[in-house]
Amino acid sequence: MNPHARLPWSPLAMGRSLWHHRELIARMARRDVAARYRGTVGGLLWAVITPIVMLAVYTFVFSVVFQAKWGTLEQSRTQFALILYAGLLMHGLLAEVLNGAPGLIPAHGNYVKKVVFPLEVLPVVSLCTALFQWCIGLVVLLVACALLNGGIPATAPLIVLVVVPLLLMVLALGWLASALGVYLRDLGQVMVVITTILLFMSPVFFPLTAIPQEYRLFMQANPLTFIIEQGRAVLIWGQAPDWAGLLAYTGVALVLAWLGFAGFQATRKGFADVL
Repeated sequence: MNPHARLPWSPLAMGRSLWHHRELIARMARRDVAARYRGTVGGLLWAVITPIVMLAVYTFVFSVVFQAKWGTLEQSRTQFALILYAGLLMHGLLAEVLNGAPGLIPAHGNYVKKVVFPLEVLPVVSLCTALFQWCIGLVVLLVACALLNGGIPATAPLIVLVVVPLLLMVLALGWLASALGVYLRDLGQVMVVITTILLFMSPVFFPLTAIPQEYRLFMQANPLTFIIEQGRAVLIWGQAPDWAGLLAYTGVALVLAWLGFAGFQATRKGFADVL
């Protein structure tokens, strides 16, 4: 590989890179998951224990202590916790990738010097690792729905179609943040603030209808808002998702993913000089 050659950045090159390096991505993702729990007594069991404990905490704090309700709807204490947890599940996937993206390339500086290593797969590996934790959380949520909410809605399998557009959006942001993080080291601190803002500016702790009409436009500009609403529809309320909205969201996410990939490819030549 010629290190001075122009790197491919077309949509076809993006798809080809992901497919060609699929085995490498899978191996690195498995390694990262194993490394996260290596040396602990519980091992991978912690991946299950953590979401269960957090769900129990949410149930106690918001249902018992605050006695919160979801809008004007009547629901049990446990149902409110499930509604809350479903929103946090979506935010957690995005936050885990974005918070780690700015330091991703510096943490793998030894790969930067290797011109044959496909650096563009590193954000994909980070996304796959976060997706593993998300899947564990989803299983916990479904089991909780079966035990506490009277059953799992028949629409629950549609969550796969809901989360795919989010994965594309997160991947786009991950590529951009990981590339910019090489040149702007403060981005790591800024990203934590941004993901926190996204948490409180999305309908995680309250329904979208609780926001005054004049402010809803800002909430809907949050990439998490639509996905959280659709996730709750299929997982909690047993409703079909907004197919037209999902199609439009997927189209935008695909374009942004390509732009993120193109931006990463355009800036990666300078990684070695900075690191």
